[in-house]
Amino acid sequence: MLKGLVITPPVLGRISIGKIVEKNGKRLPEKDDQFTITSQVQSRDGWLLHPLNDELRQGKEDKLRSIPVRLLFNEPELNFRADYTLFDRQSGRPLCVGNGETCKRMTQDGMQSLPCPSPDACLLAKGGACKPYGRLNVVIGDEDSLGSFVFRTTGFNSIRTLSARLHYFQAISGRRLACIPLELRLRGKSTRQSHGTPIFYVDLTVRSGMDMTEALQKASELDTQRIAVGFDQTALDDAARRGFGNGAFEDSEEDSHVVIEEFFGNTEAASTKSQGESLPTTNSLADKLESLASQAN
Repeated sequence: MLKGLVITPPVLGRISIGKIVEKNGKRLPEKDDQFTITSQVQSRDGWLLHPLNDELRQGKEDKLRSIPVRLLFNEPELNFRADYTLFDRQSGRPLCVGNGETCKRMTQDGMQSLPCPSPDACLLAKGGACKPYGRLNVVIGDEDSLGSFVFRTTGFNSIRTLSARLHYFQAISGRRLACIPLELRLRGKSTRQSHGTPIFYVDLTVRSGMDMTEALQKASELDTQRIAVGFDQTALDDAARRGFGNGAFEDSEEDSHVVIEEFFGNTEAASTKSQGESLPTTNSLADKLESLASQAN
């Protein structure tokens, strides 16, 4: 295994509740009130839809607001990784990733482990540069039992809800989280910050048409079947844990433009990056971080 490279679950496509639109020559994120499942291929007009996007819409008169899924792992943190993440908006690379107690930060002296006071109390996080950032991997369909679709979010409601659901389902299922038939569900709410306009977030529930008792029974049956054929879930979780721990930052450079476009809106850097051009590295955010850090010390 190459050291320094985070090994993540194989990704077949993306799940989003928004899209990138072009307005006045600028590419801007636009929220939506339904799920969209895309492939990993992007054209000039946007991400190409995955065949499952149309398949799951068949027979639905309304928009796609629920997706039947399973999870890859029994440990919640392996299925859903959520951190405070500070991105360089020029390159899209993560510069600092923390959990509110400790962080890994890229500095001029290399990678360092430092205290993480959370964005509200961190000098480097001023201006909204550091955000909660979550990545959820789920299995859709039966074609590839180890291939996943990734849902990325910086939404507090989605992160809090998904984290709670995963830990609750793990607890009540006897640590059979990977065997429960589940469903991603889009929910709406209004907040004071949204001024009465609905905002949408992602929830995780038992699959439609099932109650909790039936879902747990299905999980127990599937777990028994897997054990009988030699499926080692514990070893799979261990392999995933070693892969995630093999490097500092999960997101690769090739995903940088996705992160910038989806979560930071249009900036000069993002616009240029989306056109395949590079930017000068002078006065980079990394240099500014070093300056702030030295002032704080």
